[in-house]
Amino acid sequence: MPVTTSDAVPAAGGASAAWCDRCGEAVAAGSHDGCAAARALEPPRFCAYCRRRMKVQVLPVGWAAVCVAHGETRG
Repeated sequence: MPVTTSDAVPAAGGASAAWCDRCGEAVAAGSHDGCAAARALEPPRFCAYCRRRMKVQVLPVGWAAVCVAHGETRG
């Protein structure tokens, strides 16, 4: 079960998310139920497509996370 945001930009070639955007581990490595629960309250920390640590800015009206390879995601 991938833990991603709906407006994330997919990797080149339309690849699906392979990494958990909260803990950075492989989605197939096991259950990420704790990550999914935590993501309801906090922004992603890792890019779900390349596993890079993202620059995250928490705003009063939401958040913005930027991956250098895949761009910005907002929530």
